[in-house]
Amino acid sequence: MDREYMAFDVVIVGAGPAGLAAACQLAQLNQKANKKGQDISICVVEKGAEVGAHIISGALFETRALDELFPEWSTMGAPLTTPVIDDQFIYLTNQYNHLTVPHFLTPQPMHNTDKNYVISLANLCRWLAQQAEVLGVDIFPGFAAASINYDAAGAVTGINTSDMGRDKNGAPKANFEAGIELKAKYTIFAEGSRGSLGKQLLDKYQLAANKQPQHYALGLKEIWEMPTNNTQPNAGSVIHAAGWPLSESDTTGGGFLYHLDDNQIAVGLIVDLNYSNPYLSPFDEFQRLKKHPAFSKHLKSGQRISYGARAISKGGLSSLPKQQFPGGLLVGCDAGTLNVAKIKGSHTAMKSGMLAADAIFEQLRCGNAQTEPDYDLLFEASWLYQELQESRNFGAELHKFGSLLGGTLAAFEHNVWASIFKRKTPWTITDQQADHECLKDIAQCQPISYPKPDGILSFDKPSSVYLSGTQHEENQPCHLVLADNNIPIHTHLPRYDEPSQRYCPAGVYEIITVDDKPKLQINAANCVHCKTCDIKDPSQNITWHPPEGGGGPNYQNM
Repeated sequence: MDREYMAFDVVIVGAGPAGLAAACQLAQLNQKANKKGQDISICVVEKGAEVGAHIISGALFETRALDELFPEWSTMGAPLTTPVIDDQFIYLTNQYNHLTVPHFLTPQPMHNTDKNYVISLANLCRWLAQQAEVLGVDIFPGFAAASINYDAAGAVTGINTSDMGRDKNGAPKANFEAGIELKAKYTIFAEGSRGSLGKQLLDKYQLAANKQPQHYALGLKEIWEMPTNNTQPNAGSVIHAAGWPLSESDTTGGGFLYHLDDNQIAVGLIVDLNYSNPYLSPFDEFQRLKKHPAFSKHLKSGQRISYGARAISKGGLSSLPKQQFPGGLLVGCDAGTLNVAKIKGSHTAMKSGMLAADAIFEQLRCGNAQTEPDYDLLFEASWLYQELQESRNFGAELHKFGSLLGGTLAAFEHNVWASIFKRKTPWTITDQQADHECLKDIAQCQPISYPKPDGILSFDKPSSVYLSGTQHEENQPCHLVLADNNIPIHTHLPRYDEPSQRYCPAGVYEIITVDDKPKLQINAANCVHCKTCDIKDPSQNITWHPPEGGGGPNYQNM
């Protein structure tokens, strides 16, 4: 197909913290280079209708990378106004009781009162986009990167945006517009966790060869608005929780509750996607969590105003692929730079994007194009590598030994070993079983009976998706593609009671009856782009593709 094209020195896919930090860093380097007669053109493409529309995170934010990128951020209007003032870690022993874990028993990376802020990551990304545009970066929201272009030698030469205006059968409609080819000397892929193009790059260049499989969790989040006469703790109070309800299913993960400014509360649950019981529903586990007294006492007088969900890459350094390849780099959560011990990935994503900018700038300064930027050298000399090295065991310890024993081992490593020996532990713990391989047959598992939503603290999926602002053009090709249409009914239904109808947090997948026979129905318009189906499907039969640009959730303050 003949396409219109635009040429840039650098194309960045994704306007999240990694992509925007890369853009800002590169643009700042470009400003200095301009004095020597050099100039670099940079563009960012973002599949959301606006920057921030698809951004969701807890979020506790550490400023280390931002301090480097914009040292004067505090006077530049950055949306960081709520420092953490109180930090609790609790263990929910059952649906009624909990224990408060002393700070000396909490792994040191999970302490949050030093230079950490409770923020909206979506709003931080909007601010970063403004800084990037001031620096001369072109940002194109509403354009999804659909495919990668290569030269004859196999180097990346840019991307194509998705076609607009195709019907559900793929035929052009009256408003059809072909996607645009964006040519680049270098392309940075910063799509977030389980990026669709990132998956292709991992396969093409074998970037994850001999690595632990990437591990994931599903994060679910709501924002609640409290009455103006609220007497709750001050903004900046933070609670993290482990144990119930996930402990009943031998599943790891944990809850959080953050007091924001403007009388708002962010509450959520992170469910590790290596769980084994196919009857488990992460969405319904989240609804149960909010009814625990440790959580309900903060929420009972409020009103839910937002909902969203997103997968999280949490394998850490043991799962981190090679990030450089001819013509480009894979950064942030697209690669898996989250520090799982800190439960934070924004500062690490930003730093990986900044290192990518440094590596690419050096190549462009030397007049190179489509060669392999030397990111690895910069990465291994950075504090980012040191952080990931120190926390490399954390996720695998929880997977292998559970929250109590694994958490105790993590506390020993970070609070005792590190303080006494001042060096990393000599052992590395890994988990070689991919998340999609962990489901047991239903014959080995007990069904889970979830209570009906009460409309006060617990809710159903349709009303939740409504609060996410999700919208898709109905008459377009389904962006959730099955490799084999028979697998859900003939294989997964008898073995796992088709788990997609439970692991999806948006009600996309349903088993319906047609002519007295079961059938999998895909409600693609409900999709909040969390990517869980692409990760957890036990046969890896579902592939998530980006729909038309601009579709999906419309998060405002997430």
